[in-house]
Amino acid sequence: MNKQKIVLPSEWAGQSGVLLTWPHEETDWAPMLDEVEGCFVSIAKAIAEREKLLIVCREHRSLNEKLKECRSENIFLAEFPSNDTWARDHGPITVIIDGKITFYDFTFNGWGMKFAANHDNQITASLYQYGFFRNEVDYRNQQNLILEGGSIESDGMGTLLTTKDCLLSVNRNNHLTQFQIEQLLTELFGLRQVLWLSTGYLAGDDTDSHIDTLARFCDPQTISYVKCDDLKDEHFESLRVMEQELASFRTLDNQPYHLIPLPMADPVYDGEIRLPATYANFLIVNGAVLVPFYNSPKDKIAAYQLAKAFPGREIIGIDCSALIKQHGSLHCVTMQFPEGVL
Repeated sequence: MNKQKIVLPSEWAGQSGVLLTWPHEETDWAPMLDEVEGCFVSIAKAIAEREKLLIVCREHRSLNEKLKECRSENIFLAEFPSNDTWARDHGPITVIIDGKITFYDFTFNGWGMKFAANHDNQITASLYQYGFFRNEVDYRNQQNLILEGGSIESDGMGTLLTTKDCLLSVNRNNHLTQFQIEQLLTELFGLRQVLWLSTGYLAGDDTDSHIDTLARFCDPQTISYVKCDDLKDEHFESLRVMEQELASFRTLDNQPYHLIPLPMADPVYDGEIRLPATYANFLIVNGAVLVPFYNSPKDKIAAYQLAKAFPGREIIGIDCSALIKQHGSLHCVTMQFPEGVL
């Protein structure tokens, strides 16, 4: 029997659209709903100008008014219950199996059972069941494995970048060893190598060091990453060692990666709790990169660095100071679909 050819597309590959799950009054956003909805509208507008946007929402009538300045022909609404808004982690992970677009629906358990996820864990299956995707899209239930989209980065060529702190954390897949998890990932995604970061974290991060808060592929030879220059910052040593690890990694052609540093975001606090503000949480869409901004002079530095990483793409800053108050950012609330899905 011929072995299946499986590809986990890169984020910079052509897209048909993006998934958002809208905040509502029964989520943790309730005390600041107007503020965070303003951020979601900005994200929706930027995406809908370039590709389709599928929004999971509690009810569509009030949302139509809020989205009136967006390109309406590119927006599709799906009414389903949700616990929260982190579509990166409860949305489908799309692979191409022998040329056929296929959704993997992994278990989402609220980042190791930290938060309720009973509704969010059903969103992918519900969207598929009720026909929000093209008929040729396949669906595979992978509920035997807990895996979040924010925990993995693909170069589209068979290399996966991830962190040990997340994939080996308790209350996810602690019955599996690192070797067993790597075997599963290799089989599911058609991988040729897995690059494991053993260092790097952000204070206040509920995800146990998702890779999309720390280091991101920009092309098969380039990785952008968070760099801390402040010796007094609690992150300095861990991120310094992470930088060394990234420098030790090799491409499939056995070449060192071109590393592009992103500034460590200015500290943001909720009382005494530091929040995980990061410029690595950007979203690549058709023709552009949406970059989280935090009302800081460092916003311009991050945009400049990412412009070097993505020549030919427009760099668009989105004020994500609202999102960071719930310990997430721009990439966390989105999930892209490759061409042929919507």
